[in-house]
Amino acid sequence: MDFILAAIDFFLRLDVHLSEIISAYGLWTYLILFVIIFAETGFVVTPFLPGDSLIFAAATFAGLGLLNPLLLFALLAVAAILGDSVNYAIGHAIGPRVFREDVRFLKREYLDRTHAFFEKYGGKTIILARFMPIIRTFAPFVAGVGAMTYGKFLVYNVVGGMLWVGLFTFLGYFFGNIPAVQENFTLVVLGIIFISILPPIIEFFRERGKTKRLATE
Repeated sequence: MDFILAAIDFFLRLDVHLSEIISAYGLWTYLILFVIIFAETGFVVTPFLPGDSLIFAAATFAGLGLLNPLLLFALLAVAAILGDSVNYAIGHAIGPRVFREDVRFLKREYLDRTHAFFEKYGGKTIILARFMPIIRTFAPFVAGVGAMTYGKFLVYNVVGGMLWVGLFTFLGYFFGNIPAVQENFTLVVLGIIFISILPPIIEFFRERGKTKRLATE
C-alpha cells in the first residue's frame, strides 16, 4: 500500500520530485531517466512506470537550462528504442508459452488487447502504441511472439521511439514553463495521461457497440 501511495505521489508531483533528483544527483539524472524509460518500454511487468509525463517534465527542466535538451532527447530515444528491442526479444523467446498458458505477473487481458490491436493496425501498431500507456509496453512483446520479423519491427521501433520522445521533449521544452502550466502542473500531467489512454478507451467502446449491434441483429 505504501508503494502504491508513493507511486501515485511521484506521478502527480513529477515536477517536485524531478527537481529533487536533479539537485541531488546532477548529471546522474540522465542515467535515472534513461533507466526508467528503458524499463517502461522494455519489460512487460513495468507498464506502470511514467513515460509521456516523465519526458514532458524532464524537458520542462531542460527549458530552464537545468538539463541539455538535445542530450535528453538522444538518450531517451535510445532508451525507448533499446527497451522495445529487449521486449521484442523476450516476447520472441517466451511468447508462445505465454499465449498457451497463464504466466504470473503478466495480465492476459493486456496481451489479448494488444494482439487485437496488431490484428487491426499491423506494423503501425509499434508506432501508434508509443503514445498509449500499457499497450506501449506490451506491443513489442506481442510483436516478438511472431507478429513481424525483427527487421520490419526495428524500422517501426526507431521511427516510433524518435517521434514519441521528440514530441514530448518539444512540448515540455517550449510549453512546460508557461506560467499557467507551471501553476497547474499536476493537472497537465493528468491531462497527458488522459489523452494518452483516450484512443484505447474510444476503441473499447466502439468495439463494444459493434458487438451489441451484431447481437441484436
